[in-house]
Amino acid sequence: MRHKYQIAKANPGYSRLRESTKVVGTWDDHDYGLNDAGKEFTRKVTNQRLMLDFLDEPQDSPRRKQAGVYASYTFGPAGKQIKVILLDTRYHRDPLASDGSILGSSQWKWLEEELNAPPTAITVIGSSIQVISNLSATTGPLLQVESWGRFPKERTRLFKLLADSKREAVFFISGDVHFGEITRYDCATEYPIYDVTSSGLTQAVEKAVPAPLHFLVRLLAWLTPTTMRVMDKSCRYSSCTYGRPNFGTIEINWNTTPPKLKLEVRDENGLPVIGVNISLSQLQVPKKETKVKRNEGKYQRHCSLEVDLPWIVRYRLAIIFFGAAAVLLVALIGLVYAVILFCMHCLHKHKLD
Repeated sequence: MRHKYQIAKANPGYSRLRESTKVVGTWDDHDYGLNDAGKEFTRKVTNQRLMLDFLDEPQDSPRRKQAGVYASYTFGPAGKQIKVILLDTRYHRDPLASDGSILGSSQWKWLEEELNAPPTAITVIGSSIQVISNLSATTGPLLQVESWGRFPKERTRLFKLLADSKREAVFFISGDVHFGEITRYDCATEYPIYDVTSSGLTQAVEKAVPAPLHFLVRLLAWLTPTTMRVMDKSCRYSSCTYGRPNFGTIEINWNTTPPKLKLEVRDENGLPVIGVNISLSQLQVPKKETKVKRNEGKYQRHCSLEVDLPWIVRYRLAIIFFGAAAVLLVALIGLVYAVILFCMHCLHKHKLD
């Protein structure tokens, strides 16, 4: 793991970035040391030190004394301050499908203190796994993806903590899934919560398949049911996902009243492929009670959870896949049967001759 961090740190592009700006970060599974790993990973203590060395974390930093790499930072002058909260979704995470804990008790206590600290104009919460989207609910049993949605109690607790804190202008940034998208949830607080997923510059789903099959990846993304994804005509592809190398950007225009935010996923050339333009006032608690409430049994875009979709919609991909497999199997059996009949006919004719 040490060697991998050394290679990454020596990358010329990353070296130039470190020279020009402050770099902060948290880890996901492959930075942590093992695919999809959680608290059971035995080398997490050693790898925490290696990761913090990679980030040039001071030797007296609290991050070197705690269990986990979570941290918070505040940037900007008064009135334009931005708080960045970085979560550690690995060190304390219980096994997948356990519906146990993601953050662990100490990190939950810390997060509550951070959210109830003095307000800032904007708060960005970094989670290595997606918070709003629950892709596994609509791609299972074909594909399982890590997300907060696979820990329903933890995600409910997170949204409740946000609502109880009354903190305004909070949104998430996430990664892990090897594609980019922007999702939105309207039923957690009194304003919509966004999750900008960019994943990633070095790994992307279309890099894992031959170029002739890229269209199939995009078709599957378009067919995958979603209740939370932001759909917009400006997206490069109709699915409003992007499976090639990408990165996320946040632009804030403080010169307008109210200030405006531009949340984007961009390609390798820096061109936007997915984007959302919102004013800061849209991420603030309105004077009147306008919180969207879930209507059980009725579909609500950006409110109904993926697990609540009608089964024929939720499992659309699986139905198409197994249906196509069944058709191909029947066709193959039919072909084999036809070949056998043809061979028997030829043998019979040969005997007659």
